[in-house]
Amino acid sequence: MRTRTKPLLQVWEWQAEAACRGMDSAVFFSPAGERGRARRRREEAAREICGSCPVSGPCGRFALTSRQTYGVWGGYTEAERRSTVPVNTE
Repeated sequence: MRTRTKPLLQVWEWQAEAACRGMDSAVFFSPAGERGRARRRREEAAREICGSCPVSGPCGRFALTSRQTYGVWGGYTEAERRSTVPVNTE
């Protein structure tokens, strides 16, 4: 019987090149109760990091296909991911 799964390392390999690697995750994930201007500023700071990231594409696709609920992934905010149809990663 053949499986179509990839080795786990290949699935996560893109993370080694991520611009956010080693950064405080608070830049990408909002604290409880964060709203309004503070949330927009934090999301814009995260998106700026994602904008210069060489793996923002795989990161964004991962977040969309795995339906990540929280945080900024690949430059996509939580609200943007909720309104986006998941993309085919194959």
